[in-house]
Amino acid sequence: MALDFTLVQLRYFQEVARRENMTEAAKHLNVTQSAISTAMAQLERTLGIDLFIRQKNRSVVLSPAGRRFLFEVNPFLESSDALGETAHGLAQSLSGNLTVGVFSPIAPTRLPLIHAEFEKRYPDVRVNYFEADLHELHTAVIAGECDIALTYTLGLTERFDTYLIDVVRPHALVSLEHRLGGGADGPRPIHLSELAEENYIQLDLPFSRQYYDELFRIAGIAPNVRHSFAGYETVRSFVAMGHGYSLLSQSVSSGTYIGSKTVDVPLLDDFPSIDLAMIWPKDVRLSRRARAFSELTREILGSNESEEPLID
Repeated sequence: MALDFTLVQLRYFQEVARRENMTEAAKHLNVTQSAISTAMAQLERTLGIDLFIRQKNRSVVLSPAGRRFLFEVNPFLESSDALGETAHGLAQSLSGNLTVGVFSPIAPTRLPLIHAEFEKRYPDVRVNYFEADLHELHTAVIAGECDIALTYTLGLTERFDTYLIDVVRPHALVSLEHRLGGGADGPRPIHLSELAEENYIQLDLPFSRQYYDELFRIAGIAPNVRHSFAGYETVRSFVAMGHGYSLLSQSVSSGTYIGSKTVDVPLLDDFPSIDLAMIWPKDVRLSRRARAFSELTREILGSNESEEPLID
């Protein structure tokens, strides 16, 4: 016997489950809180189960039955979205919403370029962005708060599928006036040991710090950590002012917020590279919007080392 519930009710349920608050879900969906409450009550009556455990201030938590139901609802709604996109025909007619997570150090220099081109090609897709560190992105992707996320693959588990965008190699960062800055001829490649006695300005982000710590271990040296910051641009500004050197992975312009400049110094050490990739929950089928965004991102940022196709 078919149960008489609607896609709207299921989408409301999914959003309430994500936010654990009916008022917040209503704000995100741009509907009234009473519409959410009524829809959830109707859905529970139709199913004959309690999906939520109600708490104070319109807060809710999923019941055991609600968690099992959400596990089935998520792929069902993804298939529904895919069916709707297929009905719209060609990729050029893509529409709807897409939420993309972005690793915070990547966002300022990469994201505006991607967004400008994506908006030009797919003007009917509304893209929202979530900027965060690696740990926060992993959590958001698994929780369904992001459709996809552009990030380094550091710390990834088997819970994710990936689409390679680029292969990134680490470099040392020094000020323009540093002895290794190179002057008019540019910097020469060095071994990390050449900086062993100098102050190290550490980028202290989850998984990133462990990666750079491993590079020091491989080089057989212990860094003289003088300052540690979670802000990518703070690290660059301290280096630009001559307070020390740093290790980073992405190359950006030499300018900083304070006007002083930095120089990327290539490393001769045999250090492991890291992958820049789009990630999403394992075994979840990407929407055509997410596929289009991923493929465009690799078109703009990718290198010859990222050639495998994005397949279902």
